[in-house]
This record gives sequence, structure tokens and C-alpha cells, in this order.
Amino acid sequence: MPSTPLPETGESRFPGLRLMMLATLVTLSVALWYLLSHVVRGGADVDWHQASLPCELHQAACQADLGDGRTLTFSIDATGDIRALELLPLEVHLEGVEAESVRIDFVGRDMDMGLHRFPLERQDKGRFEGVGQVPICTEAVMSWQARVVVETPQGRLGSQFDFTVERSFP
Repeated sequence: MPSTPLPETGESRFPGLRLMMLATLVTLSVALWYLLSHVVRGGADVDWHQASLPCELHQAACQADLGDGRTLTFSIDATGDIRALELLPLEVHLEGVEAESVRIDFVGRDMDMGLHRFPLERQDKGRFEGVGQVPICTEAVMSWQARVVVETPQGRLGSQFDFTVERSFP
């Protein structure tokens, strides 16, 4: 029995097909962005170590014990409070660690503010320095985390230091 072709009406048999395809593309794009965001932040292969308490980066350097007699000391040399959009001198001192490189990542603790990465330059044995900047936020008080990541021949070591930035009003 011969098949009879459907009449050409110019309409799809599935009127919502284009809408479903668009929704699928949007969903895939969001999922890919989320995956790439976590890959770029790259914390999965870091051996994280807890910061020693108390730790007030506004007032003094903070330290983390990396085990086996190794220590990491991190400071933000801001005059007064840490403020958004100001250039901040960053310094890391390492003891007992042969580091190839050191970087600081500023990330929002309670709000995704993107990744703000600042590589530090080697100064002398165990000391790395650089300049960073905390972006401005619409919140009056923003909680941040400074993630110090140290690249060594044996792998990556790191510690996380929490601090807050109050938005100053003119």
C-alpha cells in the first residue's frame, strides 16, 4: 500500500519543538558555565589546611600549619581597614616549603562574585609578594575568602582566610 505524504502546511508537527530546543540549549549552557567555573577555580587537587585561629587579616598576618613543620603566613598590608577597589599589598611567607609559585584567589564567601586571581612574585627564600584588589559589592558588608595556593613539586598546598569588607559611603 503506497504511503500518502502529509500535506505541506508550513507548520511543524510539534509546535513547541523550537521552544523545547531553546530551553535545552539554555540549560546546557548554564550547566557548562557552572562546570567551567569550578574547573577554573581549581580547588579539587589542593591539599587544604586550616588557618590558625584567631585570624584577623585587618589587624595582622594569619598563619596556617601545613604539617611536617611547614607553615604558611599570609598578610594583607592595608593601612587601616581592607577596602574594595583599593590596591592591596599581599605577602606570603613559607617555611619548610619549596614553592614553585604562589597565588591568591579572592572569592565571595556567601555570594558568587567571580574569581579574582593574583599571582605573587618570588622575592627571596620563602617570601612572595604581589598586589591584589577586592571588587566592590552592592552589600554594605561583604564576606570574602582569600585562598592561598602554593604550587610545589609534590603537589598543591593551600589555606583559606576569611575577612570582611565594609563598603564606605561618600
